[in-house]
Amino acid sequence: MIEELVKQIEGRFAELGGQMTDPEVISDRARYAEVGRAYSQLEPAAKLATEWRRAQDDAGGAEEMLSEIGEDTELREELARARQRIEQLEEEIRLAMVERDPNDEKSVIVEIQGGAGGEEAGLWAGDLYRMLTRYAERLAFQTESLDIGEGKYTFAIKGDGAYSVFKFEGGTHRVQRVPQTESQGRIHTSTATVAVLPEAEDLDVQVDPNDLQIDVYRSSGPGGQSVNTTDSAVRITHKPSGIVVSMQDEKSQLQNREKALRVLRARLYERALAEQQAELAADRRSQVGTGDRAEKIRTYNYGERRVTDHRIKLTVHNLDQVLEGELDELTAALQADEKRRRLEAQAVA
Repeated sequence: MIEELVKQIEGRFAELGGQMTDPEVISDRARYAEVGRAYSQLEPAAKLATEWRRAQDDAGGAEEMLSEIGEDTELREELARARQRIEQLEEEIRLAMVERDPNDEKSVIVEIQGGAGGEEAGLWAGDLYRMLTRYAERLAFQTESLDIGEGKYTFAIKGDGAYSVFKFEGGTHRVQRVPQTESQGRIHTSTATVAVLPEAEDLDVQVDPNDLQIDVYRSSGPGGQSVNTTDSAVRITHKPSGIVVSMQDEKSQLQNREKALRVLRARLYERALAEQQAELAADRRSQVGTGDRAEKIRTYNYGERRVTDHRIKLTVHNLDQVLEGELDELTAALQADEKRRRLEAQAVA
């Protein structure tokens, strides 16, 4: 079975390589970009297939020598190493060929909001916002503020593959620390919720203007303080779904309207995905939950300087670095876990 899979990988990779140099493909911008993405996605599996061929040759050579000259300790060890490498590569090839989430290449819209814990929850939401934007910057993604203020943060992370990284941040993040507002020095537990939505394009979601109720009003700051003397804030209600998006970050009504429509499209797209593929793309309510302390994907404990991801039961002891956006170890472990689960699901199917 693995031999057939390797042949398929080699054949497809060679085909894509040929298309990359085909003048007809090169002249078609959209097609060339599509072929380039497919080539890049298959390249890791193709490299593993080449290594597998090499390990097979090493094992075959060692077996042939043993049959010719008889028992030899070094050859026997070489054969054992080659067979072990073959077994390891077969697992890696299967994982590399697991069907990808179709949204992995998309940009994302992230919504963060304080949950349980009062004022401290709002402060924690701000800390998560800084953590995720710093992580995005470290990975050379672009960030764009959409609506920031009063313990709520809506922003975009733009770039190929953003969803494949940040989708694992969706859920309730719990913090255990002594709040700045606590005079007695007692440890307080609070939460913030994070929703990560693949950003939808016009082709993904068709929004009928007749389904929208658009209201404009005057932007206001904390405590009701007016920050704009014109009706620039926008609230869009999608009547069929009941989804409401408000935006007041920009001074221009047109800009706020465009940002609100982007968030609305993302929420509608994610809702459609949830209905079609509930097992692969949880809807926003299941990502966010109620924000209750018992609902959590990850705990950040300041006293012990540790971060625990409860989905994969992984604990790291570099809290300061994680809060500075160094989430690579957690993301890599979550991506590996997702691949294994997808592989198991494919095997059952």
